[in-house]
Amino acid sequence: MKRILHTVSYAGVWRGQARLTLEQAFDKAAQLGYDGVMIVGKRPHASALDTGPKEREALRAQLDRLHLECACIAGYTDFTAGADRPDIPLREMQTAYVTEMAKLAHDLGGKFVRIFTGYARPEVPFATQWDWIVNALRECADRAAPYGVTLAVQNHHDIACTAADMADLLREVDRPNVGAAYDAWAPTLQGLDIEAETERIAGHVVYTTVADYQWRKRFVYQPALVNYQEQMDRTVAVPMGEGIIDYRRFFATLKRHGYDGYVAYEMCSELTGGGSLENLDACARQFLRYMDTV
Repeated sequence: MKRILHTVSYAGVWRGQARLTLEQAFDKAAQLGYDGVMIVGKRPHASALDTGPKEREALRAQLDRLHLECACIAGYTDFTAGADRPDIPLREMQTAYVTEMAKLAHDLGGKFVRIFTGYARPEVPFATQWDWIVNALRECADRAAPYGVTLAVQNHHDIACTAADMADLLREVDRPNVGAAYDAWAPTLQGLDIEAETERIAGHVVYTTVADYQWRKRFVYQPALVNYQEQMDRTVAVPMGEGIIDYRRFFATLKRHGYDGYVAYEMCSELTGGGSLENLDACARQFLRYMDTV
């Protein structure tokens, strides 16, 4: 499997995280020994507003010079957004955005655009939201197809976040260039069996992104009771292999089904050890060492 660095890892998007330019992130990936990059499809990295023909040509030349693949453009979508203001064509806007990301992927030599489904809106019937997503994915896929781009739908938003629902969604979309960007994070936090979930979706998987996490207990002090009340646990990102996600079973299941594609590492939330370049680099190297053992 090819080891990919998601440029969000150096995008300065969380508290204290060092920020590199996209060009610097490319250099970093090459220095660390990655096979390619997954590129943030928005500012501060590769916004369609800022990345014109000259910029794309320069980025493609840099990737070629560094012997890096453009594995994927990371798109950011929520196809149920705007339920409270149906007069605003937010799904049309997002379809135009995904189309631009497909063009960007093509121009940089990539074949995938990662996207999301939608967050659940309690004021809208579930079936209506499902239909919005199916129709949006179909149109996005049809518009990405001329650029040779496959849409990789990640299981992070509320709709179709389980393997069964994701498989149902992809079958209903019924486009050859739409697959699952399935990762092990969601089923682990949901308390589901990672092997069973991966078995169910493995035939649809075209891409995966990884990061490891640990649980942290939370409590709120109740003075009247002179005691603490337990709250929902939070999670914190940790180096690969030090967390709760059973990546060995996850990768073993994918491999059993013939997956030999991209595995992207991301540092997209606050990380133990902080956001200094030294700590980010150490964690990025740990991922490479970990992948040598699976």
